[in-house]
Amino acid sequence: MKSALRVLVMFSALVVAQVAEANLIVNGGFEQPEVAHNSWKWFSSSQVDGWQGSNLEIWDHYNGFTAAEGQQHAELNAHAGSGGAFSIFQTFETEIGAVYDLSFFYAARSSNDEAFRLNLTSGAQDIFNQLFDDHLVRQWRQFSMTFTAIAQSTTLRFTSVAPYAGTVGNFLDNVVVLKQPLSPLTGPQQPQRAQPAQVPEPAGILLTALGLLFVASGRMFVSRCK
Repeated sequence: MKSALRVLVMFSALVVAQVAEANLIVNGGFEQPEVAHNSWKWFSSSQVDGWQGSNLEIWDHYNGFTAAEGQQHAELNAHAGSGGAFSIFQTFETEIGAVYDLSFFYAARSSNDEAFRLNLTSGAQDIFNQLFDDHLVRQWRQFSMTFTAIAQSTTLRFTSVAPYAGTVGNFLDNVVVLKQPLSPLTGPQQPQRAQPAQVPEPAGILLTALGLLFVASGRMFVSRCK
């Protein structure tokens, strides 16, 4: 019985670790650093977990606009620009030939004419490049796609286009990259473009494991009584 409990504890720790590490993008929801409710603050990229490049603004329900996920979101066109385009990026480890799901939310701050560009670079090769110019003011839209990695690292980058160097525009939130599981019969799963892949809730998995452990323990008890 004690050995079974040890197995369950190890399994629980593994599930929690997998859930926490599922998203390859660090701080994809811009929840760190924490900003006071109904306010905003700008940060250099070195102050924002996971992200590199230009400075960026983080909002928390400012002027009544809520995040697409969580409590906070980012504004790509941030305060105190350098006179050039704002650009933020992350580089994450990938497996050559593996398939990944990418999704994120975006919205305009003050004009439907706002625009930014998304680049995905695997190794030294640009594998995806798209202009997003279909913004709606303070209305979140979701984009999702799949891509195949061709190197051991991939870089995701957002770059402001309109306004180019202005400090108002291009909200971003909930940037997620998930590696697709492999099927033993069909290989990578078919792309699910409508919604980002869902991570199993750890509570549900643990309840199932506890149930199986209870049944196994009962059988062991009955076997010993015979």
